[in-house]
Amino acid sequence: MADAVRQEPEGDVTDASTFDTKQLGFMCGIEVHQQLATGKLHSRQPSVLYDVTIDTVPEDWPRYARKLRLASGEGGKVDVAARFEKRRNRSFVYIQSPNSGLIELDESPPLSHDADAMDVALTVSAMLQANPVGAVQTMRKTVVDGSNTSGFQRTSLISTGGVLVTDTGDVGIDVLCLEEDSARKLDSLPTTNGEQVIYNLDRLGVPLIEIATSPDIQSPEHAKETAKALGRTLRDTRRVRRGLGSIRQDLNVSVACGDRVEIKGCQDLAWIPRIVRLEMVRQVHMYRLANELRSDLNLPPLPPNRELDDDAVESAVAKAASNHIPLMCTDVTSAFTSCESRMVRDGLDQGFTMIALPLKGFDGKIGSKTMDAEGAQLPRLGRELAGAAKLAGVRGVFHSDELPAYGIEENHVQQVRSVLDLDSKDAFVLCLAPDWQAHLALESVGQRARKAFHRIPQEVRNVVIKKGAPDDGTTTPMRPLPGGARMYPETDVPTILVTEDHWKRTIENLPMRQEERMERLKETELSEDQCKQLLSRELDDVFFDTHSTKSKAWATMLLEYESVHPEVLSCILSVRENGGLTRESIEQTVEHFAQSRHVSTQEIQTFSEEHGLVPADVGDLESIVEQLVLERLDFVKERGMGAMGPLMGVVMGACPGVDGKEVSAVLRTIIQRHSQ
Repeated sequence: MADAVRQEPEGDVTDASTFDTKQLGFMCGIEVHQQLATGKLHSRQPSVLYDVTIDTVPEDWPRYARKLRLASGEGGKVDVAARFEKRRNRSFVYIQSPNSGLIELDESPPLSHDADAMDVALTVSAMLQANPVGAVQTMRKTVVDGSNTSGFQRTSLISTGGVLVTDTGDVGIDVLCLEEDSARKLDSLPTTNGEQVIYNLDRLGVPLIEIATSPDIQSPEHAKETAKALGRTLRDTRRVRRGLGSIRQDLNVSVACGDRVEIKGCQDLAWIPRIVRLEMVRQVHMYRLANELRSDLNLPPLPPNRELDDDAVESAVAKAASNHIPLMCTDVTSAFTSCESRMVRDGLDQGFTMIALPLKGFDGKIGSKTMDAEGAQLPRLGRELAGAAKLAGVRGVFHSDELPAYGIEENHVQQVRSVLDLDSKDAFVLCLAPDWQAHLALESVGQRARKAFHRIPQEVRNVVIKKGAPDDGTTTPMRPLPGGARMYPETDVPTILVTEDHWKRTIENLPMRQEERMERLKETELSEDQCKQLLSRELDDVFFDTHSTKSKAWATMLLEYESVHPEVLSCILSVRENGGLTRESIEQTVEHFAQSRHVSTQEIQTFSEEHGLVPADVGDLESIVEQLVLERLDFVKERGMGAMGPLMGVVMGACPGVDGKEVSAVLRTIIQRHSQ
């Protein structure tokens, strides 16, 4: 990258389309996490997800309160993300769902890997031409947000060095892992001692395949294409879960003047290009801001490529930034005793303290809310500072670039400036919270303001979600990017050898690809729409394996009555095909047997006879139709084939139980004969 990108980034941050990926030194990779349709990975519990919210959780589900403690990794180092989490002082409540037991509660050792989950992981490895490891060693990966009761996630490396073929270009597969999914967050409650988070344990331990690509993605659009191709490969196994939340994509994005950032929450593939473009713009904006701040202090500028950074220079800049922004907070509560802001009044009534942090020389550099050409919020330091504060558990902060606002008036702003002894070039940040939490939040703000003099920090960010969908494609910080100290061996799970015979059997029994399945369907009499519907609903194997005739009628039944067991539908259609059931009575019959899993053709035939659903004897159908047409001959000659509709009802009334399709054919022939 150093040879390719040595010039300043070009483009206007108000319009993401003005940036060129090659000129920026764009790099991107994807991590996909896919739930498997097997039992839980290290317990023999079923992978059932319960449709409950914090308000609908059954009262008889037990609850357990926990706090996580800080521990060092195998090398004796404490992970940076874990160290930060400890300072947040959070507590956790775990709700035990019916499919969670002692292993999910971390009160019993884990079992070995679920055999089906291992088989799926090896199958996907073979489909991606990856190389399996000789022995599967489970590792513990420190998790700091409480979503694992043990404080770590069990993950196992399955294969490396694969390739995903896309139209834009091949994308390398660095690793494929098999790991446990986390508990589901139901709610969080603020307390005077820190945030309390409530989790449901139903999802904890559900097997996930994690696939991490190489940074071979060439553009934001290619990122979407890659995510779709990975999802399609996983679905081709027909052994993965479907539905909202069953697959999650994380994006690793960087440009030369920025650094690697991991973006979570990219569930909607259509949003991926926009999320990537906005992250590129954010990194460029923060790079330009860093050089503006450096220029104010006569510090050496950042090079346009991170590979050209000088450690000695960056160390000197860090020292200057620390001296320029001391983490000295001041209690300014007295300046707001007359404030009419409801937000401020409510906080003060709860005994909160208004704490202020001065930021020398930052006036006008924190920014205020402004939209870009596509309606997304432009990047600004203020969002980064607010994000840093929120990690301490507060709802947000106020800063001088956006004040007066929110009911805080100009006189309050001036009082704060007076207390802090600021001049016109200086800024400040306010936090209203319990004293300890306000200080922690503003310390995080100060640390983030110091980082503004440098390249963006490597961190995990989250897509801003509102009403269940991405808000505008922008992101907020979640936590520092974890380091290697978070991983250490799991001693409770035995190592699994991947033998040559096992790998050979896997390769010899790979599932069909989407293209092969479609070609197989096209060889039948089905319409193109039926083929696509069967494939998208993963019913094509059922179509071929469950019923003897591969007809349109069979496809229609599968698609219309998807919730009914296929063998039941096959028996009903067999009775229909053998003349024991009228076409019009299929719906009634399906409804009667809908809850059954096993039924015989004799049972269906008996039901048809008892309810008068057997087709009438049609041996004399032609003479009956002939007579009815002759009785209405003038009408037939006047209307021609237009008489079909009115006469169909007459014939069906005269011949109850006769197949409508057969009546239509006979009636058409006779009308044509008499209307000429």
